[in-house]
Amino acid sequence: MANTQSARQFLASEDATQVRQQLEDMMTSKAFNTKSMYSPLHETDQLFVDKHMKYLSLHTNINPQQYLSNLKLMTRISVS
Repeated sequence: MANTQSARQFLASEDATQVRQQLEDMMTSKAFNTKSMYSPLHETDQLFVDKHMKYLSLHTNINPQQYLSNLKLMTRISVS
């Protein structure tokens, strides 16, 4: 998954561990829409956590906590 040095450094960091845990918590929560999506490159469903960890590892200039905050806002299921 990590091809560049910056991606490998991010994935080995404490930030990545915390982000992964928060993404896993979102997946297990019924408050967020975190359905797996089909990926033609993998010919299988790509897990929510894997998709976002890959994105963050490829875009290391993004603030992971801000990204998670925005992701929670976009995937939150509103109860009306």
